[in-house]
Amino acid sequence: MADLEEMLHERLAPAFAEVAGEAADPTIRRSQHTGFAGGDQRGDFQSDGALALASRLGRNPRDIATDVVDQATLDDLCATVEVSGPGFINLTIDDVVLTRLCTEIGRDERLGVAPADNPETVVVDYSAPNVAKEMHVGHLRSTVIGDAAVRLLEWLGHRVHRANHLGDWGTPFGMMIEHLLDVGETEAAYELSIGDLDAFYKAARAKFNGDDIFAERSRRRVVALQSGDESTRRLWRQLVDESEKYFMTVYDRLDVRLSDKDFVGESFYNDRLQPVVAELDRLGLLRDSEGAQCVFPDGFTHRDGEPMPIIVRKSDGGFGYSATDLAAIRHRTQELGATRLLYVVGTPQRQHLEMVFQAARQAGWLTPPARAEHIGFGSILGRDGKMLRSRAGVPVKLVDLLDEAVARAAAVVAEKNPELDETVRTRVAHAVGIGAVKYADLSTDRTRDYLLDYDRMLSFDGNTAPYLQYAHARICSIFRRAGVEPPRDVQTLTVTEPAERALALELLGFSGVVAEVARSLEFHRLATYLHGLASTFTTFYVRCPVLQAEVEVRRSRLVLCDLTARTLAIGLGLLGIQAPDQM
Repeated sequence: MADLEEMLHERLAPAFAEVAGEAADPTIRRSQHTGFAGGDQRGDFQSDGALALASRLGRNPRDIATDVVDQATLDDLCATVEVSGPGFINLTIDDVVLTRLCTEIGRDERLGVAPADNPETVVVDYSAPNVAKEMHVGHLRSTVIGDAAVRLLEWLGHRVHRANHLGDWGTPFGMMIEHLLDVGETEAAYELSIGDLDAFYKAARAKFNGDDIFAERSRRRVVALQSGDESTRRLWRQLVDESEKYFMTVYDRLDVRLSDKDFVGESFYNDRLQPVVAELDRLGLLRDSEGAQCVFPDGFTHRDGEPMPIIVRKSDGGFGYSATDLAAIRHRTQELGATRLLYVVGTPQRQHLEMVFQAARQAGWLTPPARAEHIGFGSILGRDGKMLRSRAGVPVKLVDLLDEAVARAAAVVAEKNPELDETVRTRVAHAVGIGAVKYADLSTDRTRDYLLDYDRMLSFDGNTAPYLQYAHARICSIFRRAGVEPPRDVQTLTVTEPAERALALELLGFSGVVAEVARSLEFHRLATYLHGLASTFTTFYVRCPVLQAEVEVRRSRLVLCDLTARTLAIGLGLLGIQAPDQM
C-alpha cells in the first residue's frame, strides 16, 4: 500500500512534467508547523517544486504552482488544494480518505508495509569479535546496527545471511595454543567459559614478549596450525569453541539474532585464498611491490599521486587481510548468490573497504546487480568527550555496560511502579535497560560519535527507548482499564478532530519511513518517526478523551490507540527493542 506522500507524488509528478515540459520533482513534504516566511502554511502536505522550476522556466513560481494545480487530479484525495506564498502548494487530505486509509492499514497485520517486490539475497557482515578476546564497547555499534539491518530486511522478505566474521586465525594463535598447553586444557577451558578472555590473552602475550623459548614455540605452533597438524587444530578448535560459547552469552543478553550458526571466521576462507590469488593473477590485476603481491584499485592514490595498493600476499608468503576480504566477496556473490553486501564496520575502515570493493569490481566478482555498501558508524564517547574507557583506561567490557544499564533501569522501574510483581519488574528492567542502550545508538545518525549517558538514555522523557516503551505500555493499559480487547475488526473508525487527524497522518507515514530506512539503513530516521508518533499520540490522548467518550467515538478512538500501539511495537521490534505491555 502506498503512503500518502507517494500517492501525492504520483498525482503531482505528471502535472509538473506537463507544465515544465520535462520530468520535475514535486518535492512533497509533511507540513510541520503553521506560519513561515512567505505566507501562511496550511494543509497536511506541501509541495515546493514550483520554486525550483522558476529559474529554469523563467516564470513566476506562483504562476507555475497555479498551472500545476489546474493540471493535477487531486479531488479524490484532498479536501483543499491551495497555492500560497511565493509558490507553495498546500494540500489538505480529505477526512474520508484518512479514515479509509487508516481502516485499510488497521486490517493489515503489517500496517500497510508490503514485503519487497523483488526480494534479494543479502549478506550482513557485523559484530566480528576476536577469539580469546573480550567483547568490549567497540563491538556494540556494529552488533546493534547490524541486528537492526537483519531484522528490517528479513521482515521485508529478503533472504538474509548473518555473517559474524570472527577473528579466529593468524599468528597470535600460536602463542595462545602454547599458553593453553602450559595452563592445562581443563583450566584454560574454565577461564574461557567464565568469560575471562582478556586475562587469558594478556597472559599469553606477556609470555610471548618476555620468554624467548615460549616465543619460538609459538612460532612453530603457527606453522603447525597453518599446515593442518591434527593435534594443533584440535587445540585451536577448543579456543574457538569456548570463545564462541561466551560470545553467545553476550548476544543472548543483548537480545540480538546472531546464533552459533552465524560464525563465519577468517579460517573459513583459508582454502579460498589461493584460488583468489590465482584468479587475480590470471586477470592481470596482481603486481609485485617490494616482494608482496598487490592489487592497485583504480581511483586510489597516495598524496604524491602514486597508486595505492592493497596487499593480497605478503613478501613472506602469508596472505593479507585483503585476500580474506576479497575471498569473502567472491564467496558471497558467486556461491551464495548475494546481490547486496552490507559491511557494518566503523568509519575508520572506509578507505580499506572501498579499495577492496573496487578490486572486486575489477575482478568481476562485484558486478551489477551485486553491490557492496559500507554501513559506517562513529564512536561511543564517555562524559569527557573521549573514547569510552574504564577507570583503568581500557575499553569498557560490553557485558559490564549492559549490566550497568539493566541495574539502573531496575531502579528506575521500581521507583516508577513499585507495585509491579518482582518477576515482571525483572523482565521489564531488562527490556528497558537493553532497549535504552540500543536506542541511544540507533537514534543517533550512525556516522556520528555519540555520548554514552545512562541518565539521559534511561529517561522517560525525550527521544529515548523508555519514553516509547512507556507510550506503548500506557496504550495497553487503556484496554486493560476498559476491560476490552484491542479492536482488530476495524469498522467503526472516523477521523475528524484535529488531534485525530494528526495521529492518523503519523500512522500513515510508517510505510514510507520503513521503505526509506531499508534503502539507507539510517535507523535514526525510524527512531525519529517513532518518537514523533508517540508525541502525537500524547497530544491526541490529552485532547480527545477515549474511555469517557460516547460509544461510537470511543470505539473509533480505541482503534487509533490500537494502531498506535501496534506501530510502536513493530517499529521498536525492527530496532531490536522490546515493547512491554506494562511498566
